[in-house]
Amino acid sequence: MRIWPSGKAVFLVNGVDSKEYFKTEEERRLILDPIIKGIVAEQGKALKWSVEARVSGGGIHSQSQAVRHGLARVLVLFDQKFRGNLKKLGYLTRDPRAKERRKFGLKKARKAPQWSKR
Repeated sequence: MRIWPSGKAVFLVNGVDSKEYFKTEEERRLILDPIIKGIVAEQGKALKWSVEARVSGGGIHSQSQAVRHGLARVLVLFDQKFRGNLKKLGYLTRDPRAKERRKFGLKKARKAPQWSKR
């Protein structure tokens, strides 16, 4: 993740414009929330920022949440005064959920073969 103030706002995800990469309006709103709610709430005005992000794995929605989390963390590194708003909104909290491993004797992580009493 790279971010820098610039003359025009550019948001690239994996080298592609974010509007092309994230198709739905909800995903586009998710990735822009840290800039809109963090910076604008702190400074009262929107600055032009260029953002470059690389994501892989998971689904598109999970990737948009990962971009939002990464962007929030980079903004805090850029200027510590953004931390309060972003922390209050929950953008600095990582989602700890992970795929549960498959256990032997079972078909999936928790799905067991059909059980017969007799």
